[in-house]
Amino acid sequence: SIVTNRIGDFGLLLGILGFYWITRSFEFQDLFEIFNNLIYNNEVHFLFVTLCASLLFAGAVAKSAQFPLHVWLPDAMEGPTPISALIHAATMVAAGIFLVARLLPLFIVIPYIMNLVSLIGIITVLLGATLALAQNDIKRGLAYSTMSQLGYMMLALGMGSYRAALFHLITHAYSKALLFLASGSIIHSMEAIVGYSPEKSQNMVFMGGLRKHVPVTQIAFLVGTLSLCGIPSLACFWSKDEILSDSWLYSPIFAKIAWSTAGLTTFYMFRIYLLTFEGHLNV
Repeated sequence: SIVTNRIGDFGLLLGILGFYWITRSFEFQDLFEIFNNLIYNNEVHFLFVTLCASLLFAGAVAKSAQFPLHVWLPDAMEGPTPISALIHAATMVAAGIFLVARLLPLFIVIPYIMNLVSLIGIITVLLGATLALAQNDIKRGLAYSTMSQLGYMMLALGMGSYRAALFHLITHAYSKALLFLASGSIIHSMEAIVGYSPEKSQNMVFMGGLRKHVPVTQIAFLVGTLSLCGIPSLACFWSKDEILSDSWLYSPIFAKIAWSTAGLTTFYMFRIYLLTFEGHLNV
C-alpha cells in the first residue's frame, strides 16, 4: 500500500511543481485563469503541459485505486472492518476522484488527458468487476467492487460529467459503508464458530445459512446489495443511471462495456450475498 501510493504521490508532487513553474500560483482560481490565457495565446509547450497533467493524474490514479496502481486496495483489507468502511466510503479512495473533479477546468483544455481519464476509468470498471467475481474473501470481494465503482466515477470525469461522478461518489459511499459494516458483523459472528482465523472467518466458502443467525445484518446487507446493483428508487440507481446515459453520448463502445459491467455488478454482489446468507453453514 505504502509503495504504490508513494509512486502516485511522486507523480502528484512533480505535477504540482510543473504547474507552479508554468503559472507561478498554487491557488485553484488563479491557476485556471492564467493557464487558460497561456493556452489561448499559445505561450506554453503542449508536451510539457500534457506531461504535468499526466503526473497530476497519476496521483489520483494511485489514491483512487485505478488501473494500473490498484494493487494496494485488496491488501488494505487486512485492517479492522470499520476502518475498511471508512477508507472505502469517505477518505482514501474519494481523494483521487475529488482531485480530478477539482482540476477538471485544467484537464478540459488538454484533450488527450480527458481521453486518458476515461480510458483508465473504463479499464478499471471492467477489471474490478471481473476480479470481484473470483474472490472468496468477503472483504476482498467488496474491495474490488469499490475499485469498479471508482472506475465509473473516473469514466464520468473523463467524459466531462463531473456532476454525475460526484453524485455517484456520495451515493456509493453510503451503500459501501453499509456493506462493509455488515460484513464486519458477519465476520464477528463467524469468529464465534471458527475462532479467530481471518482465513476462515472471512472466507465465503465456509459461510452459508447465516440468515438465521444474523437476521438484522442480512436485511442491511440485502439493502446495500440492491442499492449497489442499481435497483430503481435506491440511491445508486440514480447516480449510475446518469453515468450510463452520459456514456452513450460520449462513446458507444465505452457505453456497452459500462452497461455490461453493471450486469456483472449485480452478479458478483448477489454471489457474495447468496454464498453468505443462503443455503447451509459449511464449517
